[in-house]
Amino acid sequence: MIHVEALTKDYGQVRAVEDLTFTVKPGIVTGFLGPNGAGKSTTMRMILGLDTPTAGAALVDSRPYRDLRRPLTVVGSLLDAKAVHPNRTAANHLRWLAQSNGIPPERVDDVLGLVGLTGVARKKTGGFSLGMGQRLGLAAALLGDPKILVLDEPVNGLDPEGIRWVRDLLGALAAEGRTVLISSHLLSEMALTADRLIVIGRGRLVADTSTAEFIREHSASTVVVRSERIEELAEHLSRAGLKSVPAPGPTLEVADATTEQVGALAFTGGFQLQELSLRQASLEDAFMDSTGSAVQYQAQKTAR
Repeated sequence: MIHVEALTKDYGQVRAVEDLTFTVKPGIVTGFLGPNGAGKSTTMRMILGLDTPTAGAALVDSRPYRDLRRPLTVVGSLLDAKAVHPNRTAANHLRWLAQSNGIPPERVDDVLGLVGLTGVARKKTGGFSLGMGQRLGLAAALLGDPKILVLDEPVNGLDPEGIRWVRDLLGALAAEGRTVLISSHLLSEMALTADRLIVIGRGRLVADTSTAEFIREHSASTVVVRSERIEELAEHLSRAGLKSVPAPGPTLEVADATTEQVGALAFTGGFQLQELSLRQASLEDAFMDSTGSAVQYQAQKTAR
């Protein structure tokens, strides 16, 4: 488990993180979201002992990261896949990490196979593509078979097959009871991967909730209903207090309602329906709604 309590970080006169508190629980994949400059990277660095908090604490497995005797066997992390000596081979990069943490050397071959890099194990990392470097970074994170994973943009540079592989891998690791925290700007992918979301803006907590609840709370859903007697149906819904707007074809869009409500009213009014569906907003819509005021760098809209 990861526990962050009243975490604050100042860089001179700039406050990057302010009084941040949250818990990342085992058994689920937790997404860590926020606009650029929100303090995500700073928070992750404090969790991993790379930056010292101005106030508060960040604990992994109930201890500060710096107190872990063999950290790679407790926490696996990926913050910068390019932080590899370019003249080392993939296998040698992992071997020295294994040796530094008392990890059996045969584990290197295991993780290289797991991430699909067995064929390039003896190649120098300086010639790796972005996607290959990302896979090597994931191999390093998994090297100690840790129960906690902290990953920043884990699918960066991967092709669609690689992205799906990471999604399935993270889900499987969480199902084993591990704690998984991932940060990503790919909101569509996060919607498929994360069970729970921690959202921050300008260093403060914006939301700590399930992905489904976050979308539901920060975006509107619309019921789409289609019938041959669409005008009569609109009047029937209006008398029941539901507002609707016409859509292309014999279709209505009903805001602030559920399919159960609209379906029940259509049934009592004797309307035969050709369509009754819920159009749910995306995670991107919900994210923009909840963090719009916390965006640090905003580009001007271009006139058309």
